[in-house]
Amino acid sequence: MKENRFNRFNFQPFIIEAIEGFGFTEPTEIQERMIPLVLRGESAIGQSQTGSGKTLAFVLPILERIDPNLKQVQAVITAPTRELASQIYHQILKVIEHSDVEKSILAKCYIGGTDKQRTIEKLKVQPQIVVGTPGRIKDLVNEQALFVHTAQILVVDEADMMLDMGFIEDVDKVAGKMPENLKIFVFSATIPEKLKPFLKKYMENPKVVQIESKRVAPENLQHYLLPSRHRNKKELVYDALLTYNPYLAIVFTNTKKMAEDLAYYLTEKGLKVGRVHGDLNPRERKKMMKQIQDLDYQYIVATDLASRGIDIEGVSHVINYELPTDLDFYIHRVGRTARAGNFGIALTIYDISDEDALNRIEKMGIQFKNVDIKNGEFIVIDERNRRKTRVKPEDEVSVKKAKSMVKRPTKVKPGYKKKMQWEMDKIKKRERRLNNKKK
Repeated sequence: MKENRFNRFNFQPFIIEAIEGFGFTEPTEIQERMIPLVLRGESAIGQSQTGSGKTLAFVLPILERIDPNLKQVQAVITAPTRELASQIYHQILKVIEHSDVEKSILAKCYIGGTDKQRTIEKLKVQPQIVVGTPGRIKDLVNEQALFVHTAQILVVDEADMMLDMGFIEDVDKVAGKMPENLKIFVFSATIPEKLKPFLKKYMENPKVVQIESKRVAPENLQHYLLPSRHRNKKELVYDALLTYNPYLAIVFTNTKKMAEDLAYYLTEKGLKVGRVHGDLNPRERKKMMKQIQDLDYQYIVATDLASRGIDIEGVSHVINYELPTDLDFYIHRVGRTARAGNFGIALTIYDISDEDALNRIEKMGIQFKNVDIKNGEFIVIDERNRRKTRVKPEDEVSVKKAKSMVKRPTKVKPGYKKKMQWEMDKIKKRERRLNNKKK
């Protein structure tokens, strides 16, 4: 039997039992480096891409540090979306269920879209671990129902996303109610400049753990490009979905309006389509996520909220209706598929104007295959930049060849010298362009 390398962290038996129940025997790199820091109580910033295992990197050591006999808030974990907060909460519950019933740890999740007054009434008993969205946690603190002044640990998950969605101010207000010796653990795919004032305010010389992604995307994921060629992109999406007949496909758009328009179009075409974006009210989002988890939908149209804020299991295909404005989100989007060793397909429909963006994605290490749809089937086509890879007249070899081809004809026609001079001038111009390129 393979040795469980989590044992070296000296976790309590119930945590090791939970880890074995998950089927994990070896920590990921972010877990390897962050767990000791959380256990020692050293504030740290963990920078890693999605799918790196960062949730357990803070959940496991926090559970290790909780005193079940101390009936007060000991740790607060914030997340930018309700769905992400719920996922973290349920991960905690899965570990806690292995603990002793008599010494069980109490964790609670507080998110928008739930009955606030009912939540306040239940807070006569304070949880030891608080998980939730910053806005709802802030409201409960302001109502003097949740007492965070006793907490020693604050986790800010997906901090860059928190900043983008305008929630970092709420986190700041919650942190301001916590002790001076508070230990903060920030997790983020990127560290934007606008996030640094918050980090500087609460973290003095934090440890920085930066995990370079060995692969920008899973190895068992195939990336395909489909040119729009002035065709109707909505029709192309419809044709692609019918051709793939996926187990579960997510189609990404950049805006909520486009997500609604595309979902409406596909529904009119007879497909049963789920939708995930920020304009759904809490009740609609909760109902939609349950339907998705129950596999009521084969197709989902979503904005980038679903690329990082929501974990949808069983995704076999990802289609980019349009490339994301922030190209890092390409990796987040396609990372929804090819999980847990499964095979996945990512298809991007592109316009001529996307050429620069595609070149930058390729520089990240992504290798595309070029396809088109013909008679209900995908066919392989020439590379989109085939013209660029052709040998141009300006190339050195071509210039030499052109020179050799300019020969004096056997019969000199009128105006030959002028034509000859014109050809030579052309060659000299090409040589100058070539030299300038080399410089």
